[in-house]
Amino acid sequence: MPLGRAYSVAVTGVDGQLVEIEADIGQGLPSVHLVGRPDTTLQESRDRVRAAVTNSGEKWPDGRVILALSPATLPKIGSVYDLALAAAVLDAAGLIPSQRLEHTVLLGELALDGRIRRVRGILPAVIAARNAGHATVVVPHAALAEAGLVDGVRVLGASTLIELVDWLRGGGELALPEPMEAVPGPCAGDLSEVVGQDEARWALEVAAAGGHHLLLTGPPGIGKTMLAQRLPSLLPPLRQRDSLEVTAIHSVAGTLSDDHPLITAPPFVAPHHSASVASMIGGGSGSARPGAVSCAHRGVLFLDECAEISAKVLEALRTPLEEGEVRIARRDGVARYPARFQLVLAANPCPCAPARDIDCICAPLARRRYLGKLSGPLMDRIDLAVQMHAQAAGAFNSEEVEGSESVRARVTAARSAAQTRWATLGMSTNAEVPGHVLRQQFRLSREALAPVENALRHGRMSARGADRAIRVAWTVCDLRGGDVPTPQDVLQALSFRQRGAV
Repeated sequence: MPLGRAYSVAVTGVDGQLVEIEADIGQGLPSVHLVGRPDTTLQESRDRVRAAVTNSGEKWPDGRVILALSPATLPKIGSVYDLALAAAVLDAAGLIPSQRLEHTVLLGELALDGRIRRVRGILPAVIAARNAGHATVVVPHAALAEAGLVDGVRVLGASTLIELVDWLRGGGELALPEPMEAVPGPCAGDLSEVVGQDEARWALEVAAAGGHHLLLTGPPGIGKTMLAQRLPSLLPPLRQRDSLEVTAIHSVAGTLSDDHPLITAPPFVAPHHSASVASMIGGGSGSARPGAVSCAHRGVLFLDECAEISAKVLEALRTPLEEGEVRIARRDGVARYPARFQLVLAANPCPCAPARDIDCICAPLARRRYLGKLSGPLMDRIDLAVQMHAQAAGAFNSEEVEGSESVRARVTAARSAAQTRWATLGMSTNAEVPGHVLRQQFRLSREALAPVENALRHGRMSARGADRAIRVAWTVCDLRGGDVPTPQDVLQALSFRQRGAV
């Protein structure tokens, strides 16, 4: 009984699992049957694959073709299996040898004329193929640059099914990925463009150095959005491991550039205030897609006009803020996406938002209700809160203001000190350090902890808020080049939690 075999990858979240595809050609009326929990898109691949094979000059078997995708309990979603399905049928029909096929993973969607189209999730799929021990991966030529980011596996690119079949028969050679140069991310502006607001600039520097979350409140036009957009310019480039992880998320989301897919700069994501829970956290029908919090992984998530955002959306941020990842449960399993981002919130003080607070016409209850969407548990996870005030003078001064480059140098030095300190824990920023580590292994002096203990004793701060204040104190210490936070560092960290309170 003719039997063919090929391999592909199923991607769930940013994790991939090898899928073995078997093709059996038996007696009976010509038909194609797919088994192994295929979704609607995969069911439709029967017609795509058959048309692609015949239009590429190959003969489709006359008989009953059964295609089995294993493991059978794993849901198969999407069109990434088309190329492997076609190869398995041709192998079963004896039209191609199996020497190269049994050590190769095939990824790609087939057009009716045999062209190989790009699919989402190529990068995590190639990583999964490498981890499964396969030596070669064939991908669509359009995704060759993306797949070439993975070391330890031979990556080849094919444009058509004819090219692939020729290569499997020992004929022509497939394309190899070209060496890629790191391309800096788009510049979102320089900090020197922000006039005044020394307190908010300092808070932005502290947030960048420690990876802390920030809340900016103040009247419209004061520079909240301008400051937030310049936070990425203060952050150092992504490390290689983080860069590959961020690129894998954007590969699944389908937002990578064809020419330079590797993301080396911290991403900046700013969804509209009408965003839904699914678009913010991730989800959707079928396979769960990454949301804004995952696309901002190792970067900045900016929520402008946060008081206008749905309370359900804001409350959904609490888990990723605390745990650094999103787990989206579905009937067939759980999709996991990393979500270690810096949250920056910006809000007006009230609905009417006048330039001067004295001109406010809102009732006291309206002012209180406006920022009431920012619940206590969410505010407890904000490390730095700054109330911005209008500039009385100096907006048109010609004095040179410190730019992003010099601030980034201090931020990089502070992050380097933190990374050295937390290296044994596998963490790189102060914001990631668990509270019990700060209280036990790196406990501060009694004098430094006295203000925190006093705030806890009088109920002005929760235990979580105390841990976050100590993390900010470590960041302030790193920025001044100290070894251990002093009482002044702790007091400054506490002031950031109190003066911007709403």
